[in-house]
Amino acid sequence: MRTILKNGTLITPIRTIKNGGIVIEEGKIVSIFDKNTDIKFDALDRVIDVRSHYISPGFIDIHSHGGFGYDYLDGTVESIVKASEGHMKYGATSIVPTISSAPLDKMLLVLDSFKEAKKRAKSGPNLLGIHLEGPYFSLEEKGAQDPKIIRKPNKEEYLKILNHSNDILRWSIAPEVEGALELGKILTERGILCSAGHTNALYKDMLRAFESGFTHITHLYSGTSTVRRINAFRYSGVVESAYLIDEMTVEIIADGKHLPESLLKLVYKIKGSDKTCLITDSIRAAGLPEGEYKRPDGRKFVVEDGVAKLIDRTSFAGSVATVDRLLKTMTNIAGVSLQDSIKMLTLTPARIMKIEKYKGLLTPGKDADIVVFNDDFKMQLVMVKGNIGFNNIGNTT
Repeated sequence: MRTILKNGTLITPIRTIKNGGIVIEEGKIVSIFDKNTDIKFDALDRVIDVRSHYISPGFIDIHSHGGFGYDYLDGTVESIVKASEGHMKYGATSIVPTISSAPLDKMLLVLDSFKEAKKRAKSGPNLLGIHLEGPYFSLEEKGAQDPKIIRKPNKEEYLKILNHSNDILRWSIAPEVEGALELGKILTERGILCSAGHTNALYKDMLRAFESGFTHITHLYSGTSTVRRINAFRYSGVVESAYLIDEMTVEIIADGKHLPESLLKLVYKIKGSDKTCLITDSIRAAGLPEGEYKRPDGRKFVVEDGVAKLIDRTSFAGSVATVDRLLKTMTNIAGVSLQDSIKMLTLTPARIMKIEKYKGLLTPGKDADIVVFNDDFKMQLVMVKGNIGFNNIGNTT
């Protein structure tokens, strides 16, 4: 049976098609069409009129800690499944669950739970793999990471982690800490994305890091060093390195809180939509009311003003965003075109994670990971590999 979406405004890699649609079969996009295409419907076809709403590739969030009352670091299958299903309803068709700095046994537990969650998950988004955010970080740029857990890379430890699971897709590390560059080379050899995060590195450190496999930067401006004085002289930090190293990709928390309008515009102006992807960095409280919550390690945080903060209000503690909010922020606040904003949530993260062969585009042969949303960026339909995971349209014939 084919599924056909019709009467939509399609956002493709190179153009916008009004009064268009998509033909889907066996979880794949078969064709796209416009109002001038003669589409013959079969009696067995499931036809969905999307009522002139936007049709886009499904959004890919490569950095999320959880949401809807669950944190991936909880270490349970339920937390992984429920948090991911919650985000899917807001347009996330693919997620890279992220765990922050933790003891070794907890990291291994999450990796085991993730493997089981992939087997059990029936109706949620694609669970692409795990992102380890830590624990090999700089204490100067720890942000909300637990300082008691942060440590230097230990080869025996990280090889045990790497050999324990094939589900690790990316690892965020401070490249200037002792032993980090060797780890970067090992990750690169294994095809794992090596990212500079929670780092106080200087430009000279970042050059060596890039040569050792650090090709991406974790939430630029959040936990990343910038220009500073050392013995009266100014030195460039991670932020400036991101701009100077053209090939380096970046991610930003586009919740409208972590970065002001001016910085969102600056990142887009310099790095562009090909090198910038949008992430939620969402935590347990995403999708929940404002108030006080606990991290998996028991530390409290508060959600107010649309963002999570440490209980003493000295730092942000992660975002409470969903992917639709990222799209709205970049389009309405940063003034980025809808097509480029969507690209930073689809094709660009797909390329960074090396899954662009299957995802990130509305083109024949790709997975039918598709979202339909209205002018206010509210999801109307979410489809994962041709299966409808969320439907606010209802008119299926």
